Amino acid sequence: MKIVYAGTPEYAVAPLEALVGAGYDVIAVITAPDRPVGRGALMTPPPVKTLARKLGVPVFQFDKVSLHAEELRGLGADLMVTCAYGQILSDEILEVFPMGVWNLHASLLPKYRGASPIQTAIMEGEEHTGVTVMKTERKLDAGDILLVKRCEIGDKTCGELEKELSLLSAAAAIEAMVMMGEGEPQLLLQDEAKATYCKKISKADAKIDFSSPAGKICRLINAMNPDPLAYCEKNGIQVNILGAEPSECDGEGKPGEVLFADKRHGIIVKCGDGAVKILSAQFPGGKKLSDRDLVNGRKFGEGDILS
Repeated sequence: MKIVYAGTPEYAVAPLEALVGAGYDVIAVITAPDRPVGRGALMTPPPVKTLARKLGVPVFQFDKVSLHAEELRGLGADLMVTCAYGQILSDEILEVFPMGVWNLHASLLPKYRGASPIQTAIMEGEEHTGVTVMKTERKLDAGDILLVKRCEIGDKTCGELEKELSLLSAAAAIEAMVMMGEGEPQLLLQDEAKATYCKKISKADAKIDFSSPAGKICRLINAMNPDPLAYCEKNGIQVNILGAEPSECDGEGKPGEVLFADKRHGIIVKCGDGAVKILSAQFPGGKKLSDRDLVNGRKFGEGDILS
């Protein structure tokens, strides 16, 4: 089988590396154009491009892949594998590959179709998530399912869960190729009645509402780490909250009020239901500070209001 692989971010690196490492014939990689990064706006290649170059696989970078159907057809590939590619594929692109286009989607479909399945699963308090290999069609993440792999979420941050799911996607990609090599596999229809959707996350979505229950706030903080980072305001200054956990140490106060800020209790903030203990935070222009550093530096004080 000749395979074209489409992916862009770090998440999509492990599946490509696994396919090539297992001896599959990846004849081309499609990824996003180089983008300016950092204060110097240095043009930087996507992680998938960097790996493809290292592996000696030809790379195509299209602003709009839908305009390049004939170019892709000329490669003579049998199928395409996509993982966090970031572009919607047109009918013309889907028709290029005789054995179809197969997407490695980071949720247990039909739940969390869309742009932020990992973050949304954490925020919604799911116990499990996983990777679904599905046959791509024009409707968003609605294709028939080839296989599913599951993992526990626990108290992982989005960054930690992404790394685990990336490796799970790599294993799923290999398993999918084995199934393809054995003949036309049987697929499972998605249950449209159970389908849910998730939007692209913005910085505004990361604002902490301390009138919410403590558990919900902690899930939001985990979901937004490492990007775009959950935040609140203290005396008009934006503070990124990198880690927190529900606290058994509660008391009277209004939502957002710092109940304790000492070595015995740590930093305890009142919520709409319960309280949270801040484990790490970052002030503007500063580095990540642990709860101990925050207490020692008197970054928070009893009676402060976080909004």
